[in-house]
Amino acid sequence: MENYKYELIIYWSKQDNSYVVEVPELSGCMADGKTYNEAIKNVEGVIKEWIDTAKQLGRNIPMPKGRLKYA
Repeated sequence: MENYKYELIIYWSKQDNSYVVEVPELSGCMADGKTYNEAIKNVEGVIKEWIDTAKQLGRNIPMPKGRLKYA
């Protein structure tokens, strides 16, 4: 697995009874898992798929910016 450096937002979803991981720099990129570690592992695969799909479609792939600032 590649070592991606995108910011991850991880939170517990009571509604889904699982951890949810969002990748804000990659639009729509997110995953979940019953454990924290499972959610991280799942999002690593989704990031790879997101990037592979973007390459196939000729779309730009954002460079990781590190920590994002929120208002």
